[in-house]
Amino acid sequence: MQSIGLTFIDWIIILIYFVFVLGIGWYLKRFTKSEEDFFLAGRKNSSWVAGLAFLSANLGALELLGMTGNTFKYGMYVAHFYWIGAIPAMVFLGIYMMPFYYSSKIKSIPGYLKLRFDEKTRVLNGIAFAIMTLLVSGINLYAMALVLHTFLGWDWNISMWASALTVMGYVTLSGLMSAIFTEIIQFFLIWFGLFLVSILGIIEIGSLDQILNRLPESMNTLWSTSSDPTQNGMLIHWAGIVLGLGFVLSFGYWTTDFLVVQRAFSAKNLRAARMTPLLASFFKMALPFIVILAGLIAIALSNDPNSGFKLLEDGGQVNYDSALPLLIARYYPSGLVGLGVTALLAGFMAGQAGNISAFNTVWTYDIYKSVLNKKASDSHLLWMGRVSTVVGVIISLGTAYWAKSFPSIMDYMQAIFSWVNAPLFATMLLGMFLWWITPNGAFWGLVVGMLSSFFMWLGVKFHWFNESIITMSSVQSDMAANFWRAWWAWVICFALTIVISLFTKKKPKAELVGLVKGLTEEKHDSHLPFVKRPEFVAIISIVILIVLNILFW
Repeated sequence: MQSIGLTFIDWIIILIYFVFVLGIGWYLKRFTKSEEDFFLAGRKNSSWVAGLAFLSANLGALELLGMTGNTFKYGMYVAHFYWIGAIPAMVFLGIYMMPFYYSSKIKSIPGYLKLRFDEKTRVLNGIAFAIMTLLVSGINLYAMALVLHTFLGWDWNISMWASALTVMGYVTLSGLMSAIFTEIIQFFLIWFGLFLVSILGIIEIGSLDQILNRLPESMNTLWSTSSDPTQNGMLIHWAGIVLGLGFVLSFGYWTTDFLVVQRAFSAKNLRAARMTPLLASFFKMALPFIVILAGLIAIALSNDPNSGFKLLEDGGQVNYDSALPLLIARYYPSGLVGLGVTALLAGFMAGQAGNISAFNTVWTYDIYKSVLNKKASDSHLLWMGRVSTVVGVIISLGTAYWAKSFPSIMDYMQAIFSWVNAPLFATMLLGMFLWWITPNGAFWGLVVGMLSSFFMWLGVKFHWFNESIITMSSVQSDMAANFWRAWWAWVICFALTIVISLFTKKKPKAELVGLVKGLTEEKHDSHLPFVKRPEFVAIISIVILIVLNILFW
C-alpha cells in the first residue's frame, strides 16, 4: 500500500485542525438559543459570510478528488461543471428566485412548495431530498476515508468513524451556525492548502501552454470538439452539455438544492441573500485553476515516462480519484503535506457538514413537524434537530459503503441529482413564474418526473435498453447518459405538470402573492444606484464567464 510519509509537524497540523473545528462548535453553542439560531444561523450573516459558506458547502469530495480525477479521465471538458454548469444558475438564483425564497420567510425549499402548492408536494420533496442528502453525505465520508486509508494507512472503518464523529460533534452543538463558520475556515484552508499544487506543477512542466500542448486535442479544449462526440474526452455533443448540464442539472442543483440555498437563507436581509450566490460565482469560476489544472498536470506527468508519476490502481482498475493526493505527495515538503492533507479533509468535512445541516432542517420542519408532530414546540424542534443530526451521520456511514461500490463518485453524484433535482427544477420554475400551475399538477408531475429518471437509470445500468435511446448518439458514455437523462426527466415533469394543471383546481391568486412573479410587487434595491445593485454584479459575472469560455474554446 502506498502512503504519504507524514512527519510529526504534519500530524500536529492535522490534529490542530480537528481540535479547532470541534472548539468552534462548542464555543458557538452558547449563541444557539432558539430553533432559528440552529437552523438558520439567526439570519444575521453578511453577504460575504453567507457567500463563502454557500460555495464552501459545495466544496466537498466531489469538487476536490472527484473533479480532479475526472479531469484526468475526461480532460478540460470537466470545466463545464464550473462555468456553464454553475454560473448562469447561480446568477438566476440571486436575481430572480431569491426574492421569493427569502421574503416568504421559509426555512427550507420544501417549505416554499407548501406555500405555493400544498402539503403533499412539500412532504414528497422533503422525503426525496432527505434520502438524496444522506446518499450524497456518504460520498464525503467515503472520500475522506479513502484519503486516510489509502494515503495514511489508517483502517478503513476507523477512518470513516473518525470523520463522522467530528462532523456529528460540531453540527450537533450549534447547527447551521457552526457549519457556516467552519465552512468559511475550510474555504481558506482549501485555497491556501491546494493552490500550490497548480503553481508547482506549472513550474515543473514550464507553462500553462506547455501543459496543454502535452495533452491530446480531445482533452485540451472546451467547445471546439463538441460538435462530434467521438472527438472529445467526455464523448458528448454540445447539446447534451447545454441542455443536460448547463440548464437542467445546473439550475436544478443551484436553485433548488437546499444544501447550498440554506446558506443564503442565513443572510441578514434580502439584498445580502441575493448577493450570496453572486459573490460565490466569482470564486466558483476561479476553482478550475486549482482543481481542473491539477488534473491536467496529472495527465501531462503521466504521459511523460521520465516523470515517475502514475495513478494508483485497485485490482487492475485505475483510481482516478488518487490524482490530487499523489500530486500533494509529489510537490509538498514536510509540514506542507500536513496542510495539503488538512485541506482535503476540510473539503470533505465542509461537504458533509453542509449535507447534515440541510438534512436536519428538512427532516425537522418538512417531515417531522409537518406529518408526525404538528404541535411541536420550538424547544422540541431544537432537540429534534440535534437528534436528527446524530441519526443522519449514522445513516451516512451506511451510504458511504454504497458509494464505495460505484466506479467513480462523479457518476454516482450525477445519477442522484438527475433523480431528484432535475424534475424538481421544472416544478419550481413553473410554480414561480406561472400562477395557474395547480397543486395536483405539481405533485403528479414531480412524482412521474422522479420515477422516469430513476427508471432510465435502471434501464441503462441493467441493459434493459440501449442508452443511445436517451443520448441520441451511438457513442457510449456514462456522463452523456447522466446529462441527457436529466434533460428528459425535466421535460417529462414540465409537460405533465402543465397538462394536469389545465384540468385541475387552481389556487386563488390572492394566496400566491409573494410566491409567484407577476403577482408580487418587486421594489427591492430600487433606491440604490445601479452599480450597487445585485444586477450589476450579475452582469460582471456573466461577462467574465463568456470571456473564459472564449479563451479556452
